Amino acid sequence: MQQTGLIRFIAVSMLALWLSGCEATVFRFVNRGLPPPDLTVTFAPDIGLSMDVYRPRMVTAKPAPVVVFFYGGSWQRGNRAQYKFVGERLADNGILAVVADYRTYPKAMFPAFMDDAARAVRRVHDDVAGWGGDPNRIFIAGHSAGAQIAALLATDPRYLLAHGMEPGQLAGVIGLSGPYDFNVTGDLVDVFGPPSLWPRAQAVNFVDGNEPPFLLLHGTGDRVVEYVDSVELAEKLRSHGVPATLKLLPDAGHLTPLAGLYDPRRAPDVLTDMLAFIKGDDTTQSVRATH
Repeated sequence: MQQTGLIRFIAVSMLALWLSGCEATVFRFVNRGLPPPDLTVTFAPDIGLSMDVYRPRMVTAKPAPVVVFFYGGSWQRGNRAQYKFVGERLADNGILAVVADYRTYPKAMFPAFMDDAARAVRRVHDDVAGWGGDPNRIFIAGHSAGAQIAALLATDPRYLLAHGMEPGQLAGVIGLSGPYDFNVTGDLVDVFGPPSLWPRAQAVNFVDGNEPPFLLLHGTGDRVVEYVDSVELAEKLRSHGVPATLKLLPDAGHLTPLAGLYDPRRAPDVLTDMLAFIKGDDTTQSVRATH
């Protein structure tokens, strides 16, 4: 089986387990043998939310760039421990990684989990220097629902402003397989409440040119979130003068970006593009893979 075929097979297998309710099996596999986080910090004691901190494995004279990662799960499931492999992979590559929890439905509806995410970013901004990170180089990232949260934090300023920050203080946003202009249907109606709130959940509705740079990665074979969401957001950002790097992964599925973080050999462009973006090596505005 050729490498692209193998990657697709693995991603499809993971997605099948994911959709069948066997996510715990997937995460036990990808996190097997990994050490615990370097630090766990409670950032919202009133609602019991914490974040795990993964310090860079390499020691440098300069503070490390920081990535705050929000996981996916249709805004209805997930927890920070499941994404240990993401924190470890970034830490292995010189990034101070933070995986933060947020409330999911039915504990919270939109926009309550947006406030949770903003509180996490504020706490990281305030304390990250003591953890070895650079408060002036904080990136926010996420997969799927987590990408929606990250993108909305950076486009609709109300959430960060409520905690004394603004999107311009972020160094950048990384969206993996994210929904940025999506239909609220089925069980998402319960998550996002009355129709009057639905436009507020769409990052494309708030782009005004005051956003930090974006990196958007999306598989063209994604059957969970249409890749045109990333195309549309990238075009909207660029039309307002915001640097937006778009990387479409040919025939890749919804979980391919996560597979690339679990094992870069399975989707090598994912980690390469993320590190280039974080470390300032990416000078392109749009990259479309052709292989």
